[in-house]
Amino acid sequence: MKLLVVIPARGGSKGIPYKNIKPLGGKPLIYYTIDAARCIADDARICLSTDDEKIIKTVQDYGLAVPFKRPASLATDTAGTYEVLLHALDYYEQRGELIDAVVLLQATSPFRTGRHVEEALKLYHAGIDMVVSVKETDSNPYFVCFEENSEGFLHISKGDGNYMRRQDCPPVYEYNGAIYVINPDSLKSMPLSKFTKRVKYVMDSESSLDLDTMTDWYLAEYMINAGVIVPQL
Repeated sequence: MKLLVVIPARGGSKGIPYKNIKPLGGKPLIYYTIDAARCIADDARICLSTDDEKIIKTVQDYGLAVPFKRPASLATDTAGTYEVLLHALDYYEQRGELIDAVVLLQATSPFRTGRHVEEALKLYHAGIDMVVSVKETDSNPYFVCFEENSEGFLHISKGDGNYMRRQDCPPVYEYNGAIYVINPDSLKSMPLSKFTKRVKYVMDSESSLDLDTMTDWYLAEYMINAGVIVPQL
């Protein structure tokens, strides 16, 4: 299967300034994702999409060529991942590359490993839109999520509220942002949010950590220092 691995890494970041190249556990954050990508694809099939010269240099220092500098129109606060993926896919297809699946790996998931990506790839086939990594949510709508009705009273979000223990509720999943294995034809026809043929790949909560705020960052550092996660240096 011919893969295109896309790693988006925009320069601007408000929650964690320059988080993509900020050192975590002894190496820049983005190196974790490059390591995972190299487990499934040659460097020629790994597309680091960024608008930032510092990120480009950091990635090149790790031996990965950056195929292009992302256009400014795709590097704004309002630009979406969907457009970034289409831009990368078009870039490679215009050069005659055949792509069977686009693998989106976000740099903010440092504890997602090559093994996780390999396992997710095994679930992919051309008859679906996407394999997406998930974790079981703590906020189960059958048990702890409530909505306000027209009278201002809270009622359980889903189901009849007869579950007495969380363990008895149906499992509910949330995207963890770590892995997306995408059908190129589906990608060209609609945004990821419109996909209906989605297959889950379940990850544990520790590996699912997504770095969005400094609190997330401090937690990641603690997990490394406490030996909960052992990063590959």
